[in-house]
Amino acid sequence: MSMKRRDFLKTALASSAAIALSPGLVGNAQAATDILVGSIHDLSGGLDAYGKPMQDAMVFAAEEINAAGGLLGRQIKIVTKDPQSSMQQYAQLAQELALRDKVAVLHGGITSASREVIRPIMRKTNTLYFYNTQYEGGVCDRNTFCTGQTPAQNLATAVPDIMRRWGKKIYIVAADYNYGQIVSQWVKKYALENGGNVLSIDYFPLDVTEFGPTVQKIQAASPDFVFSALVGGAHVSFYRQWAAAGLKGKIPMASSTFSHGQEHIVLNAPESDGILVSGNYFPSIDNPANKAFTAAWAKRFGADYPYITELAAATYQGMHLWAKSVSKAGTLDRAKVLEALESGMSFDGPTGRVSIDPATHHCTMDIRLGEVKEKKWSIRETWPQRAPLDTSSVCDLIKNPGENQQFVIKI
Repeated sequence: MSMKRRDFLKTALASSAAIALSPGLVGNAQAATDILVGSIHDLSGGLDAYGKPMQDAMVFAAEEINAAGGLLGRQIKIVTKDPQSSMQQYAQLAQELALRDKVAVLHGGITSASREVIRPIMRKTNTLYFYNTQYEGGVCDRNTFCTGQTPAQNLATAVPDIMRRWGKKIYIVAADYNYGQIVSQWVKKYALENGGNVLSIDYFPLDVTEFGPTVQKIQAASPDFVFSALVGGAHVSFYRQWAAAGLKGKIPMASSTFSHGQEHIVLNAPESDGILVSGNYFPSIDNPANKAFTAAWAKRFGADYPYITELAAATYQGMHLWAKSVSKAGTLDRAKVLEALESGMSFDGPTGRVSIDPATHHCTMDIRLGEVKEKKWSIRETWPQRAPLDTSSVCDLIKNPGENQQFVIKI
């Protein structure tokens, strides 16, 4: 992928006049009038499978906006930083983007830990921040916009549906940080509310690759299905070891994270076929906007691009929501752009309509249940325009615009 990306950058530079890119979008030169947009995503380290498609989405959206005339008569330049999956690097690079580069907005962060490193820096420096990743909900900060799905959107719909398909006894495996820990409790809540039972929850640090004892425990517990909230390249080993133990065809599996790191591309089809995933985006969405989006993406990055992920689609949409708000505000002034974002700003893109909820700065969006087969996704169910009800139960930025925290939502 890195060689392919370099090839495309060379092509883009050679044909920049034809596609109306700014002089500095993919090169080192910077026009004095460029609008700088910060991108801080893991392009190396254990989370690069998540970060690289998000970075590609940043460039892709900026090129679209620039080709359409740019913003306020100016071109967008993406200023890219690679934190290498290090929280220390996230802090340093976020400060550089805000204070040295003076970006108009920052899009970035993958894990909740990285978001909580970036968010206070952006607030202190009065730099708008977009977090374009599915997460556990509860962030309440007028300077921050969360475009990814929350548990009240994806799990409230998917868990009851999956229980009707497969049964009510669930075994959960999850990443051992706040996303995995909190999401597991949401799964448990929705299971209990629908007559189900969580037999056990096992948590794993992001660098764990040995799952043999857990596979044996799950086999002994005999659940109706396994729910996975595993994260990162190391955790792909779980799916391989599960299939190798002969359990793939015996106990089905669902997930809130599978495919976000291109796991179904890394695994072979027998290791992943049949896994159900709830999300906002799958490349197989059948609407004109997504057909145009996937065709343009293939033209830009190649027909053999591995997979347009959920997080890439959310990043693309986050960029366009911000750009539409700048256009509406008629200025880069933070206060006026905030007002435009809070006007109920929406974007009709590849996932359907995505709208910012003014009270929470989260998005209302369609949620879908996808099933993987032969590395491709078919959509089994769609729940239109789901609101972030979990976060809206604790956050009201209209009444309390000075709020600045992540609430732990009572489950």
